[in-house]
Amino acid sequence: MGLLQHLGSLPKAATKRKLIAFRTVTGHPDFLVTFVDRFHNLCGPIQDVELKPSRKDVWQPNGQRFAARGLWYAMGFSRSKHDSTETEFIVEPATENEAPTSSSVRISEEAERICKILSNQPNLNNTSCLDEAGVTVCPTLVAEVVKKLGNAGMLALVFFRWAEKQQGFNHTSEIFHHLIEALGKIKQFRLIWSLVDFMKHRNLLKKETFALITRRYARARKISEAIETFVKMQRFGLKPELSDYNCLIDIISKSKHVDRAQDIFNEMKRRKRFTPDLKTYTILLEGWGHVRDLSSLKAVYREMIDEGFKPDVVTYGILVNAFCKSGRCDDAVKIFHEMEANNCKPSPHIYCSLINGLGSAKRLDEALKYFELSKASGFPPEIPTYNALVGSYCWVMKFEDAFRVVDEMKSCGVGPNARTYDIVLHHLIKARKTEEAYEIFQRMGSDIGCEPQLNTYTMMVSMFCSVERIDMALKVWNQMNAKGILPCMHMFSALINGLCFENRLDDACRYFQEMLDKGIRPPGQLYSKLKETLLDGGRRDLAVEFGLKLDQLRKTPLRG
Repeated sequence: MGLLQHLGSLPKAATKRKLIAFRTVTGHPDFLVTFVDRFHNLCGPIQDVELKPSRKDVWQPNGQRFAARGLWYAMGFSRSKHDSTETEFIVEPATENEAPTSSSVRISEEAERICKILSNQPNLNNTSCLDEAGVTVCPTLVAEVVKKLGNAGMLALVFFRWAEKQQGFNHTSEIFHHLIEALGKIKQFRLIWSLVDFMKHRNLLKKETFALITRRYARARKISEAIETFVKMQRFGLKPELSDYNCLIDIISKSKHVDRAQDIFNEMKRRKRFTPDLKTYTILLEGWGHVRDLSSLKAVYREMIDEGFKPDVVTYGILVNAFCKSGRCDDAVKIFHEMEANNCKPSPHIYCSLINGLGSAKRLDEALKYFELSKASGFPPEIPTYNALVGSYCWVMKFEDAFRVVDEMKSCGVGPNARTYDIVLHHLIKARKTEEAYEIFQRMGSDIGCEPQLNTYTMMVSMFCSVERIDMALKVWNQMNAKGILPCMHMFSALINGLCFENRLDDACRYFQEMLDKGIRPPGQLYSKLKETLLDGGRRDLAVEFGLKLDQLRKTPLRG
């Protein structure tokens, strides 16, 4: 465990104390610690650990300060040594207000358990398994479970309806927001609006509620409905402000309908509802950059300058990223030098964009140059910057150097994380290095904070299906199920297509049915492939049956 304070000695009277440390806890997001100097490992055993998220400014003996974001630990421990000398570190009695708790850890673990129970049930509407498992609810737990079931909207709804009837349940905005997100993914908008009416009567509506619905409409390519949702917000007594217009423009832009976002912006200016601020312009710049329309990006930038706004570090970051992603790294470098000339200090994000852009262009030496500049810039090292360097080595097939960077990350206490390994896996799979990729995948679980995520499992299943190793694809699938991670549409598609290719019709039909049961809408191409395979196998009745079920899922709204 990396020590973050090396100051005082342990008071003799205390049996439980508090120290600041970096550690990843199962079921939690990564707790990032940034520091000025490197620390050795604490080797002594620690018992009775209890956890509480926290952030604190910490001073080293030499007077340097750094920010630690991590966990408070209340613990009993034994004497520790490293480098054969006694380790001294600061410990403070926990105050009443800082009393440690492990409730967040328990909530996360219980949510994972519930997801495993539900995902392994053959009958979607059978919730007696939760009663038999002795599940007790609280609002925080319900919110966490519904969030984890975000890729299975029908399952999320079934759990929510069960939870409503349990002692200890209370309706909260957070629960409804996670449910809206899950139902939006399967386009159950009629049910979502019934939830909005219910929330209104409970005084739970927020602007965030309408932003979520707007985003789900936009991602479903229903742009008119997305804009109408924003208009409806006023009817529910929530008056929009400039920040809300910025949010709307951002959502529409990120759905790759930047032209409509530009129309909203122009109309907002014409009617003088609000005066755009710098953030409004940066949102549009990012949108045009995202669709790689550099001429429109330049037009917005010129308008921004004409309106008297000066580009800040965020604006420059968007410009650098846009040019890098458009393959125009030389222009991105010119912007980098321009911001330096204007006394605007580049941020870690800008260095990261340049390293990513130059790396993907296979300009490794230049990517390494900007990595060294980022280290010399005075900012503490960050995981995304290291990940960009890992990717740069992978682009030129220097995997040994990529893993040397991973080792450096470990020694510095900056990651790695699951994304680090996903980058390496992506390039190994692309290079058709199947065995090497699987070996890396197996190693991920042994590194703290690097457990495979849904994206990792999706890559591995797709890889094995593409090389006709369905046995291994199913093995990875089962490992994922055992951890309570729900498959997404892309993962189902890869597996079912692979099973069809190997003419394993019974298995393909079973997973297609599971997909429908979870409320995940199969893409049209997937059903067409399955239908063709069934017809070729003389199973016309089953092809027709699946067609009817799919049509029902598309057209019949769920009932609240």
